[in-house]
Order: sequence, then structure tokens, then C-alpha cells
Amino acid sequence: MPNGIRMRDGRLLAFEEWGDPDGSPVILLHGTPGGRHGAVPPELMAERPGVRFIAYDRPGYGDSDRGPGRRVAQAARDVAALADGLGLGRFAVLGRSGGAPHALACAALLPSRVRRVAAMASLAPPVAEGLNWFDGMARSNVEEFTQALTDPLEFADRLAARAAAIRADPAQLLASIKDGLTDADRRIVSTPAVSEMLLRNYREALRESAYGWLDDTLALLSHWGFDPAQITRPVLLWHGAEDTFSPVGHFEWLAERIPRARPVLDPKGSHFSALEALPDVLDWLCATPRTDA
Repeated sequence: MPNGIRMRDGRLLAFEEWGDPDGSPVILLHGTPGGRHGAVPPELMAERPGVRFIAYDRPGYGDSDRGPGRRVAQAARDVAALADGLGLGRFAVLGRSGGAPHALACAALLPSRVRRVAAMASLAPPVAEGLNWFDGMARSNVEEFTQALTDPLEFADRLAARAAAIRADPAQLLASIKDGLTDADRRIVSTPAVSEMLLRNYREALRESAYGWLDDTLALLSHWGFDPAQITRPVLLWHGAEDTFSPVGHFEWLAERIPRARPVLDPKGSHFSALEALPDVLDWLCATPRTDA
């Protein structure tokens, strides 16, 4: 059973911990859809002694209560409340895919608490000036986001049906996005360890409903509630140049605007290549150079 804390609005936020309970804390933010089990493979956490990993289900996913109408910025409030409940001072944050914008929210809105942030395969805000937001994006993603913007009620029904199918067979999610999977993506998601993690992640995340998925998507497509240009903490931006779910233009837009960004572009990487890049990203995230003060 997961642990949980109560938010001020009465919501339960479910979380889990791994690693050294006295170690340097790293808060993990999962993708969309996803949950606390899908942020970082367990074997990577086991290889890092001295680190305390904490992951939680965003509202509406898994065992966390829904928070309808939430913005991306709310992640900072939830992370701060979680950190307070666990007695954490400063901490690092890692977000991948749909979790990456939520990690950037923590960097922007919790500068006195966040030490470093890694945002992997992140989208840019929908109001990104000068960016053709859909350019280079997989057809399945374009159709999904467009329907969410133009007919949110129909979109909600569609996600509910997809979530029901995924509960019966989690592999349905990967099948539904196959048009955006590169050869590298297919190789990565077919490895036993990754496949097991992803399928458990999807099943657990959508076990109760599709509300987390719905609210995540609407939040990503709405004003995030902060400006990435206001981030003052060190941020590692990792991206695969062949990513069709979060096209490389999004990475370039963020890298130009986040003042202390450390952009890392894998010229042959794709969306799920972020999983293979995690060891190096975690090494950077867990380092403690003086320049992070």
C-alpha cells in the first residue's frame, strides 16, 4: 500500500519512497498517463546509494484523489506539501515526458527549496511565442490534443474508453501511439525490464479512472501558471532529436528561454530514449557542486 498525505483542500496525495531514507532527496514526476511506479526503473534507483527517491501519483491517477481544473503550476504546491510532510529541506526534481513541465513548475515556483531540476522530453507551453507547437508531432498526438481543445467532453469520453481498454490490456496504450514510435522507441519498450515497468505503470495509473490523464492533458494545453523564463535554478533539459511526441522545437524553445538551462540533445534519440539517458541525468541531478547555491 502507498503512503499518503492530505492536502489543504482535503485531497489525498499517494506517494512511495525507495533508497536511502537519510539520503539526498530526489522527487520524481511521472509521464502522461502514468503514476508513481513509472518515473524511474527500480534497478537505476538501486544503483544509487545515498539517494532518497520519492514519487507520487499526480491528482486523479492511481491512489491520488482528483483535483479537477488543475494547472501545471499546482505541481509545485503539491511537491512543497509532500516535502513538508516528509520533513525535507532542499531537494532535486526529475520529470520525464508529461512530468517534465511539472518539474519546470517546481524550478520556477520553489526556488528556495529546489536544488536542481532535470526535465526530459518536455513539451513547451501552448502559448510559446514563435513556436509552431504541432510541427513534427505524431498524428495521434495532434489528433488527441486538437480534440481536447475543441471538444473536451468528447475527448473525456474517448479517454475513458481508452483507459478501460488499457486496464484490460495495458499494451493497448503503446499500440494506440504506434505511429509516433521510432525504431529506437520500439527497441526500448520491447526490452523486458522497460516493458514490465511501463505496463504496470499504465495499469496502476488508470486503475480507477481516466481523470488524471484528462486533467494532465488539459493542464498541458492551458496556461501553465508560470513563465519558464523566470526559472533561476539549474535545469538540465534532455531531449531526443527524433522525438515525435515532444518535437525538438519544444526543446529548442525552452533552451533559449530558461536562463540556467543545460541543454543536452541526443541527435539519434527518440521519446523513450530518455529511459536510456536516465543514468547520466541522475548522476548530474544528484551531484552537489558549489555552483548550485
